[in-house]
Amino acid sequence: MTAPTRTALLLIGFQNDYFANDGILHAVIEESSRVSGVLKNTLNLLEEAAPLFDLIVSTPIHFTDSYGELEEPVGILKTIKEVGAFKAGHSGAETIPEFKQYEDIITEVPGKRGLNAFSNTHLEELLRSKGIDHIVLAGTVTSICIDSTGRHAADLGFKVTILSDCTSSRTIFEQEFFCENVFPLYGAVKNSSTLMTV
Repeated sequence: MTAPTRTALLLIGFQNDYFANDGILHAVIEESSRVSGVLKNTLNLLEEAAPLFDLIVSTPIHFTDSYGELEEPVGILKTIKEVGAFKAGHSGAETIPEFKQYEDIITEVPGKRGLNAFSNTHLEELLRSKGIDHIVLAGTVTSICIDSTGRHAADLGFKVTILSDCTSSRTIFEQEFFCENVFPLYGAVKNSSTLMTV
């Protein structure tokens, strides 16, 4: 007889610089987020289905004012440095206020400095200590942090599920492309309502 699956919900990128109307990078994900309903659906998941998860984790990304953690950054990390996003101690780096009411059930794992939530954090150690073998991903950006974290989790032997309506990308096309063509290569893609009825 096999042991029952133990599942963690992993929340990535739910910070003001992405989700607040005046967030520095809000425009990057605004259209995709509106179409997928990422925030509304994730809040509904926390409200209605939190007991489904053995662990709920948030992995915010933070940098010092000088961005000394980034050596010759490229791509999205270069953009983050250039526009001054996710500075520790600044409002843009703070977790969105909508999560405040759930802070007693969300475990925050600090240390994320790049694309993959496992890098420079104790996320794997925490998951192993709780006997987690299945990770469900929600957040942004689909093509970057969600994909990087999902692939790494699969390489570590975790079962991976990505919630198509609780994630958002830079464009609607990119969101659909990853959900239809990339994520199924290493995990499952589900709608949060389907997850809640299983």
